[in-house]
Amino acid sequence: IRLIPDLGLTSRSFVFEVIERTLHPGNIIRLGRYSEKTPASEKVSFKSKVVSRCHAELWVEDGKVFIRDAGSSSGTFLNRIRLSSPSTSTAGAHEMKDGDIIQLGVDYKGGTESMYRAVKMRLEVNREWQSRANQFSRTAFQHLQQRLIAPGTATTMLECCICMYAIAPFQALFITPCSHVYHYRCIRPILNQNPPGFSCPLCRTYSDLDANV
Repeated sequence: IRLIPDLGLTSRSFVFEVIERTLHPGNIIRLGRYSEKTPASEKVSFKSKVVSRCHAELWVEDGKVFIRDAGSSSGTFLNRIRLSSPSTSTAGAHEMKDGDIIQLGVDYKGGTESMYRAVKMRLEVNREWQSRANQFSRTAFQHLQQRLIAPGTATTMLECCICMYAIAPFQALFITPCSHVYHYRCIRPILNQNPPGFSCPLCRTYSDLDANV
């Protein structure tokens, strides 16, 4: 399974690193608030004050993924429905499916920092094919390659103009208005220097990244 941040249309989303786990019968994944006293290997932790130390539990049974609230103070929500009432210390099991939205806690309205935001995540089950180059990504990359390499040149491989490593399927790319290609990770520091102004590090062409398309 993968737990990925469920980002809304605002900047108030709680962002965390993608969590990948292999569930085996009998194993329980515990979700809760981060604590330096608790080893990271024992549970999945989030640095949010609206998340209880022991907030919810995930496990697999008969090939199905289940979740239950572990007596949290601010509640566990599955597809916006609270799994237990505030007065209940335990909750029953609820089956989850690929694409379901899990929310731990509720936003604290008085806090503007991420530590006061609810943790919203989307569950992905058995999507290993998406993490590998597949036929769709290979075809899309071939189309990109054909359009960016000048006809008649001997170049057969696209390279990032910053790190000089090859550009391949399933990589986050940034294509400049002057048609140079970079890994997004390589170009990101430059993009953040003087937004929306951008000067291509290869040809020095200046562009307004907020210009109408």
